[in-house]
Amino acid sequence: MTAAPVQRRSIIACTVATSDSGGGAGIQADLKSFAACGVYGVSVAVALTAQNTLRVSAVHGLPVDFVEAQFSALDEDLHPSAVKTGMLFTSAHIKVVAARLRELSWGPLVVDPVMVAKSGDRLLEPEAVELMRQLLLPLATVVTPNWPEATALSGVQVDSEASAIAAGETILGMGPAVVVVKGGHSPGAPVDLVISHNGLSRLEGTRIETRHTHGTGCTFSAAITAHLARGEGPETAISLGKEYVTATIQYAPGLGAGHGPLEHFPPVLGRGPTAW
Repeated sequence: MTAAPVQRRSIIACTVATSDSGGGAGIQADLKSFAACGVYGVSVAVALTAQNTLRVSAVHGLPVDFVEAQFSALDEDLHPSAVKTGMLFTSAHIKVVAARLRELSWGPLVVDPVMVAKSGDRLLEPEAVELMRQLLLPLATVVTPNWPEATALSGVQVDSEASAIAAGETILGMGPAVVVVKGGHSPGAPVDLVISHNGLSRLEGTRIETRHTHGTGCTFSAAITAHLARGEGPETAISLGKEYVTATIQYAPGLGAGHGPLEHFPPVLGRGPTAW
């Protein structure tokens, strides 16, 4: 007798981002994070990178008509319940991504404003930052800048918790519902500041001393997206995302000679692959 087919989760989340040949960040990290958080992941690629844990050696932007074709293909058959953006590379890519997301009903949007790789290599054209402010942030449910990204988006030099709050409030004024100014660059404990029109909350964390932190921003924002797709509110999704990314850092496999990747399926006692 043939066994009945196993029912898979039908919730879909999408990443609109760039491929990482090293597998630690970008689309690869997003798809692994989606799977760990119990949703099916799809993607729209805007660029490809040649990179490892040490450096980004090449970036190849994809034609904007091909980017549009990916949106159309997914909307026809694999409709996401939430979507995130990562590294979008050029002004032309930001324009087409923002235009398509305005047209489509893909649920909550998480914007991870990726500008620089962990290795220090620049990943976003400087002139594209203003377009991100104008076109993408007003569409966002959650925006997840680190300190340098918050500085670039807001114009406020972030070098303390007080200035991080000021920058977050400035970004909030650009249209998103919630801004999470991540605390990984702070000199003390990595406290994430969650800023919304309801006020400020602080997500405490314990710093894990390791160089294996490649893809933390992608992983955090992808986990938030997955939980939004599953129906959680922004505050709960952010809290669960922080818990997940902390575990992925804690169990990082130690690969590579530079900033190594995370463990996207951390073996935490009592937590299954869809429990995050």
